[in-house]
Amino acid sequence: MTQIGHNISLTERARRIRRHALRMGEVQGQGYIAQALGVADVLAVSYFHATNYRPDDPEWEGRDRFLLSIGHYAIALYAALIEAKIIPEDELATYGTDDSRLPMSGMAAYTPGMEITGGSLGHGLGIAVGMALALKRKNSSSFVYNLFSDGELDEGSTWEAAMSAGSYKLDNLIGIVDVNQMQADGPSIGVLNFEPLAPKFEAFGWFVQRVEGNDIDALVKAFDAARHHTEAKPRIIICDTKMAKGVPFLEARDRNHFLRVEPHEWAEALRIIDAGVEA
Repeated sequence: MTQIGHNISLTERARRIRRHALRMGEVQGQGYIAQALGVADVLAVSYFHATNYRPDDPEWEGRDRFLLSIGHYAIALYAALIEAKIIPEDELATYGTDDSRLPMSGMAAYTPGMEITGGSLGHGLGIAVGMALALKRKNSSSFVYNLFSDGELDEGSTWEAAMSAGSYKLDNLIGIVDVNQMQADGPSIGVLNFEPLAPKFEAFGWFVQRVEGNDIDALVKAFDAARHHTEAKPRIIICDTKMAKGVPFLEARDRNHFLRVEPHEWAEALRIIDAGVEA
């Protein structure tokens, strides 16, 4: 796997990803910050443990593909791409501004390392199935990762793609579901109850793991098991995460799908994140 500064722990990588996301959010004063903080540990393990890529060549043919199906999570992926040295850190100050390579919703045409354009939810897993099939036909050893949300479990296209992946036995496809239990309209299972989730994917022919998505050690074990599983079937890691993880006063907000944060609160959030710096 690609290692950037291998002496830096995954916990520290996650902290830095959170910090990058907060600094971008501060540029606009608002955004999908709670999702970025919640999924930071997943992205840290993805980019600094599990995924093969070249920072200086984002389109390297031998790379693993990391797809962000959840377009509004772009701030989270940008933070990981900045930490991975695919995007220069000084660009975070341009987040969401005119002519920036970091628009508020992910667009592949603008951003190095952004594999697909995210818009309407529920499309990512279908695209991932197509990519995985294409890589199979090219005899590639690369994996396709697809990060999608529990809100996308409400979309029929997600389940069509899940059925297709199982039917084609796509053992080069690893799905990652961020189950943070929050959508724009309220708690996820209150909008449409998708539980029990693991047995559903198992019924579609997937190798399934469910882990605490803010537990670095559990994530490492799950990603390793997914990559090295020997059965010819797609793999999925269901990650139960906490919205706004790491910033208690944001965690406590009842509705934090989209956060508007006061200027003094950004400073306090960054102080809290910086207090977790490792020696």
